[in-house]
Amino acid sequence: MINSRVSLHYIGLVGAIALGAILRFWHLDLKPLWMDEVITSIFSLGKNYHDLPLDVLFPLERVQEIFTFNPGVSCSQIATNVDTQSTHPPLFFCAMYGWLSWMTPLGTDWVTKLRSLPALFGVATIPAMYWLNRLAFSKSSGIVAALVMATSPFAVYLSQESRHYTAPMFLITLSLLGLMQIQQDIFRRSRFRFWVWLLWTIVNSIGFYVHYFFALAFIAEIATLILLIYQYQLEFAIIKKVWLFLFISTATVFISFVPWLLGIFNHIQRTETNWLPTPNYISPLYQTLINWVLMTISLPVENQPLPVAIISVLMMIGFFIWLANKVFPGLRGLLLDKKTNIATNILLTFTLFVILEFLIIIYFFGKDITVVPRYNFVYYPSFCALLAVGINSTFKNQKSIPIFLIISFISCICVVNNLAFQKPFQPEKVAYNMNLEPSTPLMLVTGYGSYQDVALGLSFALALEPLRNADTLDNFAFINQNSSVIPFWQKLSQLSITDTSKLNLWIVAPGLRRRDYQQQVILSGQTVCHIDPKHHYRIGIPYQLYRCEKK
Repeated sequence: MINSRVSLHYIGLVGAIALGAILRFWHLDLKPLWMDEVITSIFSLGKNYHDLPLDVLFPLERVQEIFTFNPGVSCSQIATNVDTQSTHPPLFFCAMYGWLSWMTPLGTDWVTKLRSLPALFGVATIPAMYWLNRLAFSKSSGIVAALVMATSPFAVYLSQESRHYTAPMFLITLSLLGLMQIQQDIFRRSRFRFWVWLLWTIVNSIGFYVHYFFALAFIAEIATLILLIYQYQLEFAIIKKVWLFLFISTATVFISFVPWLLGIFNHIQRTETNWLPTPNYISPLYQTLINWVLMTISLPVENQPLPVAIISVLMMIGFFIWLANKVFPGLRGLLLDKKTNIATNILLTFTLFVILEFLIIIYFFGKDITVVPRYNFVYYPSFCALLAVGINSTFKNQKSIPIFLIISFISCICVVNNLAFQKPFQPEKVAYNMNLEPSTPLMLVTGYGSYQDVALGLSFALALEPLRNADTLDNFAFINQNSSVIPFWQKLSQLSITDTSKLNLWIVAPGLRRRDYQQQVILSGQTVCHIDPKHHYRIGIPYQLYRCEKK
């Protein structure tokens, strides 16, 4: 009987991992690459922005050639590229380059291969979450935690991004696992095992080189441990030893990051970090609540007919209220139970400290990071662990757990089919609008003031290229908007275009207002382009159609 229960337990864990893998790898190439993913791909393929065709006309059918693997590039070269042209630590990009090198030639399914490593990190987080809750609470709580992570729409969304979010989320889960083991060693057995502290230190050192926001998790863990030491009134000798181990571990983590300190100081001053809006007093608070809802349920709301959006919002709010009414009593009971009090306290305190750090960034540094749900990866592991143990405590011997998992699974279906957590700037919609006349030759011109604008234009070109017929001789170009030598409109008029009687010219100009678009543009001195006022769009940035005819 015992062996049968053990077998069922591990079958459940394997099932959770398998389900999570299916959801993360399902339709992995369905959504188009958006701006940030294009940036990732450039560095992960061993290239940099100097390899891009700027200020020249380039055939649209050759856009795929930009995204080819560049062999023989070292991690130090990638680190240099990232240091000078991006605002991130280098380790994830080195790992992506190594991963893609194993998959060469990349072929036509290169987008799937590009996104597969983040998806794999997303799958690895499932057993890590299982072990965290098993260690902190119980085996059954571990299984529920694995199922919650496996079917989390938020985790699936992050896993299908070719970005460095699932990697630090996995490492934060491991770091919390180490913190939980340290806590049990101190409070239950009054012992200090060197190898536990060493592994915790190594995980945190790696995390600093994967994402800068990992530092928020590390600081929150240190603050949590210090608070617990004094909250539970440990003996002075134990406190003294904790301080010694904590000092050595913390010092080691920060010393290990010294080689990259100059890089982070440079990145803080770059203009690429200024895109976050300045917050008002209220919006970060309700946006945080919205993000919590999205972590549990995500139904079609974005770009949906108003009745569908309203129904989805009401269902999401109703489900979250129902879930909160079930989970909070469970967490309250766990806090009152001596066996689970400390573990629950650690996860709650860690979560609150990270949220406090978010509020400091928002209100003291003027960066409203709550507008970007993906940044919540910093505390999602603790959020997921608390949600799972609350569910397991409250719903035990009930039928509500399957209902919760079914709702989560439906949400994941919405995510993987591009009905929820849609890509910013909607490259697929932009491409659809630009392809209004498939038989007419097309030219896509993106004005750029930064390399982010170039990546944005490439995301549109990638989405547009499959919709077009190679026989129409389409082209695209990037023109510097900030050039003091040749102004944007003059540079545009100098492009040597293909000899054609008709042409649809699309101009993407970040930062340009509608009235700033010229009414007429002459290309190569022989083709006159008139603005079409019926086809002006704005999806975060403006883009405008010009209809061109040869003189």
